[in-house]
Amino acid sequence: MQPHENTGHPRRWAILGVLVISLLVVVLDNTILNVALRTLADPVHGLGASQGELEWSINSYTLVFAGLLFTFGVLGDRAGRKRFLVAGLIIFGLASLLSAYAQSPAQLIGARALMGVGGAAIMPVTLSIISNVFDPRERGRAIGIWAGAVGLAVAIGPILGGALLEHYWWGSVFLINVPVVAIGVVLVAVLVPESRDPNPGRVDLLGVLLSVVGLVALTYGIIDGGEHGFDRPLVWVSILGGLAVLGWFIRHELRSEHPSLDVRLFRVPRFAAPVALVGLVFFAAMGVMFFNAFYLQLVRGYSPLETGLLFLPFAAAQLFFAPRSAAMVRRFGGRAVAVVGLVLTAVALGAFVFVDEVTPIWVVLVLTFLQGTGMANIMPPATESIMSALPREKAGVGSAVSNTVRQVAGALGVAVLGSVLSAVYREDIASAVAGLPGPARDAADESISGAYAAAAQLGPAAPKLIAAANDSFVAAMHWAAGLSAVVAALGILIALRWMPGRPAAGPTEARPAVEPELAGTA
Repeated sequence: MQPHENTGHPRRWAILGVLVISLLVVVLDNTILNVALRTLADPVHGLGASQGELEWSINSYTLVFAGLLFTFGVLGDRAGRKRFLVAGLIIFGLASLLSAYAQSPAQLIGARALMGVGGAAIMPVTLSIISNVFDPRERGRAIGIWAGAVGLAVAIGPILGGALLEHYWWGSVFLINVPVVAIGVVLVAVLVPESRDPNPGRVDLLGVLLSVVGLVALTYGIIDGGEHGFDRPLVWVSILGGLAVLGWFIRHELRSEHPSLDVRLFRVPRFAAPVALVGLVFFAAMGVMFFNAFYLQLVRGYSPLETGLLFLPFAAAQLFFAPRSAAMVRRFGGRAVAVVGLVLTAVALGAFVFVDEVTPIWVVLVLTFLQGTGMANIMPPATESIMSALPREKAGVGSAVSNTVRQVAGALGVAVLGSVLSAVYREDIASAVAGLPGPARDAADESISGAYAAAAQLGPAAPKLIAAANDSFVAAMHWAAGLSAVVAALGILIALRWMPGRPAAGPTEARPAVEPELAGTA
C-alpha cells in the first residue's frame, strides 16, 4: 500500500452525514427540553413540575446515559456497531413517544431515563464508526464536523422547541424525535457498514452498577438540598453515600482486569487534560442554560419561540467556528486554541453576573455568541486529542470517556448550579412572601415559576410578588453565573499546564500511543 493511499471507506462522507443525523436526535433532545421547562412547570398547560422535578427530567436522562456509555460502547464493539446504532435509535424513538404522552412529572422522568438507554447505545458508536471508516489523515476534519454537529444541536434545540411550543402542546418537543429516528434507522441500514473490535473487552457489571448508584445518590442529595435545604440528614447521607460509592467504583476500576472506565488513563496528561476541559465546560454551560430559560421567559417575558431565537447567535458561532477548529489546531496547536475558547467562554458566562431585568437584549445576544464561539474552539481540539491518544481499534474507549464526562458534568452542572439558584432565591424571597397565604407562600418560596403561578391568584398583590420574585431570581442567577465562570476559568489553568502545544512538522494524527497506560488498552 502506498503511503499516500487513503484507507477510508468509499462512502465515508455519506456515512458521516448519517451519523450526524443519529447524533442530532440525541443531543437535540437535551437542549430542546430547556425551552419547555417553563411550560412543564405550568399546572394548567404543563405538568405542574417543581424545580427539583424539572432538574430530574434533565438528569434522569443524562445519568442513565452516562452510566451505560462504557458498557454499551463495549457491547457495540463486540456485537456490531451498526446493530447497536439501530437498536439505540429504536429505543430512543419509543421512549420519545412515552415522554410525549406522560401524565405526571414522575412518568416523564421515567420515560426520559429510558431515552438515556437509547442515547447511550447511539452516542459511542457514532464516533467509533467515524474512526473506523476514515483515514487518520481525515479523521480530524471528520471529528470537527461531528463536534460541530453537537454544538449546533445544542443551539438548534431551543429554537425548534420554541417553534413547537408556539403552536402545539408540550409533548411535541419529544414527538418530533420519532420521524427523525425513523429516517435515521433507514439510512443507517442502507449506508453504514458493520464493524467490530477484533479484541472486544468484557462487560464490567459491578462497575456500571456502582457508577450509576453513586452518581444518582450524589445528584439526588444536591438537587434535594437545593430545593428543600441542606440542613436535613437525608441530604448529607445521600451526598456522602454517593461520594463513598464513587470512591468504591474508582477502587474497583483500578483492580479490575476489564474495567468499564480505565481510570489509569487519567494519569496521562494528553488524555486527561482534554477530558477535564470537556467536563468543566459542560458543567458550566448546562447549568447556565438551565437558568437562562427561566430568565428569558419569566423575568424578560419572551415567548418560547422568541427565547429559542435568542439562541441563534450561539448556533451561528458553532456553525461557523467548529468546522474550522481543526485547521486552527494544526496551525496554532491544541493548547492555544483551547485556551482562547476557554477565555471566551469564561468571560461570556461571567458577564451574566451583570445582567439584570433591564439589560438591553443585544447584550445577551453578544454573550451567547461569545459562548458559542468559545465552545466551538474547545470541543474539537479536546475531542481530537482524546481520540488521537488511543489506537483506532479502541476508539470506543475514547468516545465513551469523552461523552461520559460530558454527560456527568452536564448533570452535575444542572444539579449544583440549580441548587445554588434555588438556595439563594429561597433565602432572598423569604421576607417578601412571609405575609402571603400558606399555599401561595409555599409556591412562591419554591421557585420563580411557583411565584408567577401564585401571583395569578393574588389580584392586586400580584405585581409586588412578581417584582420580588424577579429580583430574587436575578440575584440567584448572578451567584450561579459567577460559579460557572470560575469553573470555566479553571479549565484555562488545566489547558495551559497540560494540553499539547503546536504539533511538530509532519502527520501527527497517526502517531502511536506509547504511554504504558494507553498501550495497555490496546
